[in-house]
Amino acid sequence: MEHIQIEDLGHVRWIWLNRPEASNAYSASMVIDFPLTMEQASREKNVRVVVVAARGKNFCAGGDVKAMHEKTGMFAGAANELRERYMDGIQQIPHAFSRQKKPVIMMIQGAAVGAGCDLVAMGDLRVASSQATFSETFTRVGLIPGDGGAWFLIRAVGFSKASEMFFTTKSYSALEAQQMGLVHEVVSSDQLVRRTQELAEQLAALPPIAVQLTKKALQHAYESSLPTHLDVAAALQSITQTSSDHQKAVASLLNKTSPTYLNE
Repeated sequence: MEHIQIEDLGHVRWIWLNRPEASNAYSASMVIDFPLTMEQASREKNVRVVVVAARGKNFCAGGDVKAMHEKTGMFAGAANELRERYMDGIQQIPHAFSRQKKPVIMMIQGAAVGAGCDLVAMGDLRVASSQATFSETFTRVGLIPGDGGAWFLIRAVGFSKASEMFFTTKSYSALEAQQMGLVHEVVSSDQLVRRTQELAEQLAALPPIAVQLTKKALQHAYESSLPTHLDVAAALQSITQTSSDHQKAVASLLNKTSPTYLNE
């Protein structure tokens, strides 16, 4: 993979955007490889938490402005060709996030711009450096968030704040992003990797089935009526309650021991 790196630390799968010379702007290969790595992490039993991070100074500059100008890559072709390329290309990234079974932590250093800011909103938890910045710049270059960013950002910060971000294209500091709910924790730059791995390990130490089905319950609850959600919650609970991990978790609380979960 040209612009994606994978690193495993225990049960934590790190997926690194690796195009620092272009501030990790999306390349054609990145658009293809990133969803594949997400889906692979979702399938692998040993992986319990996914961290999405980026090499270099910035998190992700979103779309490649040079490619926009030259009408190359994902910006090439007539209208219907562009539509299909979006559907088969960059829109596979939000699809991969929606299918991801494991909790996803976004680690943000530097700038997250346009589709890069949308990418941040796709995660479950978001840890940012105090030097991070966030901006939605699509209208500035005459585009819309065609990667599905509007769907995710509204759910992260609310309709009014998402509208402000898209229409004003202003840049927000890490603390402002935390106040609006886009980021849940801000740490100093020198502590960012350590704190993110620490949080990932905390999640990985929990019973995996319960964590994954809690994520599924949260996703379902956001889109469903209460009666429908309660039916689904009952079904999910029947799975967790009959798992060996649940039995170990209860026993460890009673016996004050540290259990080892087998994802069973």
